[in-house]
Amino acid sequence: MKKPQKHPFTSSADALTKTLIGLSEGPIFRGATRTVLTVLLPSASNRPLSSPALIPEENIKASGRIALLAWEIETLTLDPDDALDFLISLPSKPPLEVAFGGSLRFWAETSKLSLELMARQCFIPKVMQDTSDNPNRFRALWEAVISEEDAKRVQLLSNSMPPVCRAIALPQGKRPLPPSALTLDFLHRTLDAFIRRSLSSASILPPRGGRRTASLPEQWMQALSSDTPLIEAPARELAPFSQTMKSWLGQIQPPASDAPFRTCFRIDSPDDDTPDWRISFFLQASDDRSLLVPAQKVWGARSGALTFLKRRFENPQERLLADLGKASRVFPGIEKSLKTARPAGVGMDTEQAYSFLRQTAPLLEQSGFGVLLPPWWQKPDARLNVKLRVKPRGKAQTSTGLMGMDSIVTYDWMIALGDETLSPAEFEKLAELKVPLVQVRGQWVEFRPEEIEDAIAFFRKKHDGAEMALGEALRLGLGEGISEVGLPVTGIEAEGWVGDLFDELKRGAKISEIKPPPAFQGELRPYQLRGLSWLAFLKRFGFGACLADDMGLGKTIEFISLMLHERSGRPRKSRPGPTLLICPMSVAGNWKKEVERFGPSLKVMVHHGAARLSGKAFENEAAKHDLVVSTYALAHRDKTLFSKIHWECVALDEAQNIKNSETKQT
Repeated sequence: MKKPQKHPFTSSADALTKTLIGLSEGPIFRGATRTVLTVLLPSASNRPLSSPALIPEENIKASGRIALLAWEIETLTLDPDDALDFLISLPSKPPLEVAFGGSLRFWAETSKLSLELMARQCFIPKVMQDTSDNPNRFRALWEAVISEEDAKRVQLLSNSMPPVCRAIALPQGKRPLPPSALTLDFLHRTLDAFIRRSLSSASILPPRGGRRTASLPEQWMQALSSDTPLIEAPARELAPFSQTMKSWLGQIQPPASDAPFRTCFRIDSPDDDTPDWRISFFLQASDDRSLLVPAQKVWGARSGALTFLKRRFENPQERLLADLGKASRVFPGIEKSLKTARPAGVGMDTEQAYSFLRQTAPLLEQSGFGVLLPPWWQKPDARLNVKLRVKPRGKAQTSTGLMGMDSIVTYDWMIALGDETLSPAEFEKLAELKVPLVQVRGQWVEFRPEEIEDAIAFFRKKHDGAEMALGEALRLGLGEGISEVGLPVTGIEAEGWVGDLFDELKRGAKISEIKPPPAFQGELRPYQLRGLSWLAFLKRFGFGACLADDMGLGKTIEFISLMLHERSGRPRKSRPGPTLLICPMSVAGNWKKEVERFGPSLKVMVHHGAARLSGKAFENEAAKHDLVVSTYALAHRDKTLFSKIHWECVALDEAQNIKNSETKQT
């Protein structure tokens, strides 16, 4: 390699560099040090090419052969802790006139995974020999535990790593880390630094006399929670301690993801043949999770290999026995089966099965074992829940009128286990069994003690005949809220016109398209026609709608078409009343032009400016028009004037103007 040249920064790049160096006075960059690194960069005509993110003109016109040349670049060096703070504090989009380079975007994305691993507590403590030649020195470290799913994400990140992340020139004979190893190194280092900082305030202090007088386990804990990770002790003590820690950690670390098979546990619920719950042991192929080898076949193998469905399993008995020993630390119930010559499973009662489902199964999965749970487990209907029963208030009504979201209905709650509705008396009888899993008419459901107490307390109170708005009932019935009982809502039953409405809404998944209004001047695209049909369907029931199509796809056209559809074939005297449209002042004129272009039969009135009408004059004039266009600025000022008119519809353009519920215009 030729002697590296100093990077010839342009004036703008030099200014940016000075700005970054100036940040060293900030809290994140306070510990940064200025250094000079030798970096290999694509170059042409004795000049490094600029970042691809900028696509400058000189790059396009670059002449001559492009080659990697060494350049000296002034840098700021951050420790892993500060680097993580810097990366996670970056905005998702850079400010104007600033472009984030590929390497910065890559490490910012990788830092999110590091933060997620910390939040999920996917890390373990480790002890390893220091890189120095001193045999009496070890280091205590925190390391990320990468599950199978996380390993896929690490691989995706590694595959997208920009070459510049590995462009730092290394000493002669030293090869750069591959992208996957470099990504893992970043995760390990940032996670270690973050946990040390979090534990630095903990009261894990060395005993009197200093760290060296503490026992090895105490030194290890102190080294894990301080800025000094070193452990110093005679080699004859450190070596066995290190080996003991590796053995212990090996029990909780998942096996290598490239292993051809793993041990799997399946839980089966009682049936006519087996009255108890049972955990069965299998070997599971890593590349085909549906391929399970029962433990009985494993123990029946007469050689060091087992062939099952044309798949070869090497040393299956040793692997299964070793895995069962490891799993017994998480799942002590296995120990009883290990006392038999050929362990194939273990039986358990209902409470033990519940503990396995709730606590042991997730731990086994995190430790790299396969776990097969019953299909009903973790489904919403496999838990205690409630159903909402709604009916019209007072005398029965029909749905021929316009029923809005504010219509009042009466309701009560029905308690359910799975799909089966229970009376309060039936429920209390089941609660007296005091078991976490119960079978109701052939279906197993979870019976959480805290939910039982809340439900019993609620149903002992009088709650029939309470009232709520139809919109709230619909929201709860769709599972978008928690009931007064404190339990999830999994269904709704309705009577009278409310039932008719709900049936209509259920069928609304296949809304029949209406024909384009004859008065519409233009052609509606298929998706615009579907939008019009959807608006008309919701408006029949007085429900509001939100048009969230991308800009330029025709939200204005769909709304104009809706107004034309409602007035089509009806004489003016029987037409719907006026519609009020609120929009930013900058587009009020555009609305008038668009209506005149696509729906010239509609009469439009713009209510704005100092000369705008008021009082009776406004009411009389608005009644003569189909659409009254006003602005957000006037919505608050003229609210008394607007409230005197019964509007057929109120529409908001650029509805983000009311996202802040505290403002007066909202």
